[in-house]
Amino acid sequence: MTVAESADTTAPPQTPVRTRTLIIGSGFSGLGMAIELQRRGVDFLILEKSDEIGGTWRDNTYPGCACDIPSHMYSFSFEPKADWSHMWSFQPEIQEYLLGVTAKYGLRRYIEFGAHVDRAHWDDAEMRWHVFTKDGREFIAQFLVSGAGGLHIPLIPEFEGYDDFLASGRAAFHSAQWDHSVDIAGKKVAVIGTGASAIQIVPEIVEDVAELQLYQRTPAWVMPRPNNPIPEGMQRAFATVPGTRAAMRAGIYWIHETVGFAMTKQPKLLKIGELLGKWNIRRSVKDPVLRRKLTPDYRAGCKRILNSDTYYRGIADPRTEVITDRIARFTARGIVTADEHGRETEREADVVVFATGFHVTDSYTYVDIKGPGGEDLVDRWNREGISALRGITVAGMPNLFFLLGPNTALGHNSVVFMIESQIRYAAKAIAAVEKKGVQCLTPTREAQDAYNDELQDDLRGTVWSTGGCRSWYLDEHGVNRTLWSGMTWQYWLATRRFKESEYTFG
Repeated sequence: MTVAESADTTAPPQTPVRTRTLIIGSGFSGLGMAIELQRRGVDFLILEKSDEIGGTWRDNTYPGCACDIPSHMYSFSFEPKADWSHMWSFQPEIQEYLLGVTAKYGLRRYIEFGAHVDRAHWDDAEMRWHVFTKDGREFIAQFLVSGAGGLHIPLIPEFEGYDDFLASGRAAFHSAQWDHSVDIAGKKVAVIGTGASAIQIVPEIVEDVAELQLYQRTPAWVMPRPNNPIPEGMQRAFATVPGTRAAMRAGIYWIHETVGFAMTKQPKLLKIGELLGKWNIRRSVKDPVLRRKLTPDYRAGCKRILNSDTYYRGIADPRTEVITDRIARFTARGIVTADEHGRETEREADVVVFATGFHVTDSYTYVDIKGPGGEDLVDRWNREGISALRGITVAGMPNLFFLLGPNTALGHNSVVFMIESQIRYAAKAIAAVEKKGVQCLTPTREAQDAYNDELQDDLRGTVWSTGGCRSWYLDEHGVNRTLWSGMTWQYWLATRRFKESEYTFG
C-alpha cells in the first residue's frame, strides 16, 4: 500500500509546495548548499526528516562521540570558529556550531521539519521534480539536491533469537540511536563492532558497567591521539590575530594530505603508521594473547584508520572481554558465539550496543527516484553500480545533484572540504541553466563513463584495493563506490570549473 492509498480520503488534498530548488537534509551538506543559494539569490526549501537540524551530529549522541578530523578543518571555510574547546571536538560542540550557522543565516524559516522524503519523479512535460514525503506532502521544484549523505541509515545485522532477547526485557540499540533512558551502570553490556563509534564508546562506559563484552570481527588500526583542551590563550589568538586560524587550517589540511598521498599513491609508506599503531597497543595492553587479537593483519588505511589515546586502556580494563568468535544467535539471556570448531558459548547480557556502522553503498535504495520516461535510478544503480559525474550529477537525471555522492567520501581528510567543492559546482550548474534560458541540464553518458573509468582505474592502486581487507567502502561486487581516488586538492581542481561541454541542456 502506498502513502497515498493509506491516507485519509476524507481530508482535502494538500496543495503542492513549489520552489526553485529543493534540498534534502540539514546537515553540513544541506546547510552549506542553502547558504550558497541564498548568497546567489536562488529560491530554495530544505526538507528535513527529523525535528531539528544537524544530520549526523544531531543523531549521534553516544558517550564519547567526537570527530576524527580537527575542528578547524571540519567546519565551513567561510564560517570559521575561533574558540573550539578541543582540537577534535565532541558532538555537542559540533551540533552547537551547526545551530549557530543556521541561526546566523536565518535558515530555519526555509526548513520543513518532519518531512521524510520517500520518493521523487521527474515530470517530462512540466520539466520539474515532484517530491513526496512519507506523510503524503508533495513538493515541486526545478532542481533537486540530495544532502542526505551516506551515514544516516543505521545498519543492524539480523540475528536469530533477537526478538527473544528484547522480549525478555533487555535493551538493545544502535550507537546512532543511543537510548539515554537505559541505565547501563552495573550492567553487563555487549558492544558489537570495533569501528569508529566503538573505540569512543568503550573507554567512556567501561568504568560504569559490571562487565563489557566487545565483539570484534576484524581489529582496526588505532593510532594514538591526545585530545587535550585548546588553551584559552590560543583560542584568543585565533580570535584576534589575523591569519592564525587560516594558518592552523592550512597546517591541518596538508598534514592530512600527506596521509592521503600514502593511501592513494604509495601504500607501502603506511607501514610507518602500522609501527605507531602497534606501539599504541603495546603501551596499554600487556597480555600477548590479547595483543594478537587486537593487531590487524592488513595494511593500515585499508579500513578506516582510527585515533584514540583511551581505547586500548578501556580494553585492558579487567571488566572488558574481547570476543572474536562468530555470533551464532541471541537468546532471552544474552549472546551465543561459536568458535572455529563449532563449540558454542553463551554470555549473559543486559544491554547490547550495535556499533555496526551504516548502510553506505546501498543508502541510495531508500528513496525511490524516477527520471525521464519513468526510469528508476535505483534499478539502474543496482544493475550497473552507483556512479555519477564527479559524484554530483547523473546521466539521464535532469537537474539532480548529490552532495557526498558516489566516490566523494574520504579516508584521510575533511569531507566538509569536499562538500564545499560540490556545493560550488552545483550552484554553477544551476547558474548555467539560468544563463542559457533553458529548463534543465543533464550530464552526457560519455562524460560520466569517461570520468568513472579513470576514477576506478586510479582506485586500483590505492590501499583500499591492495591493502588486504574487506571494508564498507566496497559494494557487494568488491568495487569501491565510496571514496575519492586521489588527493582533495585534485577534487577541488576537478570541480572548480563547470564544463558545459559535459552536459546537454533543454
